[in-house]
Amino acid sequence: MVSVCFYFQVHQPYRLKHYQIFDIGKNHDYFDTQKNSSILQRVIKKCYLPMNKLLLELLDKHPEFRVSFSFSGVLLDQLEEFYPETLDSFKELVSTKRVEILDETYHHSLAFIYSKNEFKRQILLHNKRIKSIFKVSPKIFRNTELIYNNELAYMVEKLGYKGVLSEGADKILGWRSPNFVYRAVGTDKLRVLLKNYRLSDDIAFRFSNRNWPGFPLTAEKYASWISNIKEDVVNLFMDYETFGEHQWPETGIFDFMKKLPEELLNKNVDFKTPSEVIRKFKPVGYFDSHSFISWADIERDLSAWLGNQLQQSTIKELYVLEDKILKTKDKKLIEDWRRLQTSDHFYYMCIKWFSDGDVHKYFNPYNTPYDAFITFMNVLNDLNYRADEILKRQEGSQVKKQVKASS
Repeated sequence: MVSVCFYFQVHQPYRLKHYQIFDIGKNHDYFDTQKNSSILQRVIKKCYLPMNKLLLELLDKHPEFRVSFSFSGVLLDQLEEFYPETLDSFKELVSTKRVEILDETYHHSLAFIYSKNEFKRQILLHNKRIKSIFKVSPKIFRNTELIYNNELAYMVEKLGYKGVLSEGADKILGWRSPNFVYRAVGTDKLRVLLKNYRLSDDIAFRFSNRNWPGFPLTAEKYASWISNIKEDVVNLFMDYETFGEHQWPETGIFDFMKKLPEELLNKNVDFKTPSEVIRKFKPVGYFDSHSFISWADIERDLSAWLGNQLQQSTIKELYVLEDKILKTKDKKLIEDWRRLQTSDHFYYMCIKWFSDGDVHKYFNPYNTPYDAFITFMNVLNDLNYRADEILKRQEGSQVKKQVKASS
């Protein structure tokens, strides 16, 4: 009997306002509160609230049903500040004890690639936030956009996690199947759960595609595909916005999800959370990824965020400021710097052409990648200016204290 493991990523960034070169040194308000609130309100209405309600009904109807979530810290911050009732609906799901919460970087960042220390800090911040909101301590880690390599797995285990999610990339697996648990190379016991990207993308990307041979995708048809798998677990990982936003209600996506658990259970398929998966199934081999992989685009690499010089130069300049920013000990400045680390800012600068490129346009506030680059660099220059000003004041204050002490 095969099991199904559902995992949903829930994230919305703090998007930047139209910040011009003339604002540098004068205006330190970088984020577009109105746009961010408007987009989040739309996603809440179309996805979060109706899907949370549906999942709660399914959990009540089917005691065997399980799902898991990973929330970015910046999404939780926005919900708590502007839409606490939506956050309460997620809390209600977690209170069923059949919904697992995963850890990730607080600011949905690429910190692991550029600063291992910042990576650790953001994980600890996220873990603390999850404990305070949901009263649970995650034991499974999910890095931003499922970005993974052997070194990350080693560090994740050292931080105390039992398992990590990754992409079931063909270039790593070769002839092997993603429908098993693997052990991460270079670790003692860390388990790797691999996304079955074909079956996940059937829902996330192809569900409403009338040119797809699998259209229309019914719950009965999909359940039959899964029940025919003779391996251990099918990991269905996707953005939560799949339901109602990427796939509109008119496509029938909610009806599909409403019927799916029953269809799967009728075919002797059960459900497990990531922690239950690694407790139930032994690893069948090692997962060995020397290079970075991710769940983005057809390449499954880092090119969605770091594929061109615009992206590479901005993120390099961002992390060059790390020591200076932290030295100020200014909470507002540090938080602004961390919000700039969110991967979406670099995603908006993507200029490559690929088959699923439309996802790069989703919720994108810019007309072109170059607009995204210019805006980001203007903000970064002001951030650097603020850090210099704070450090100058601190140094001046310290000199005054020394003079006063010696007089």
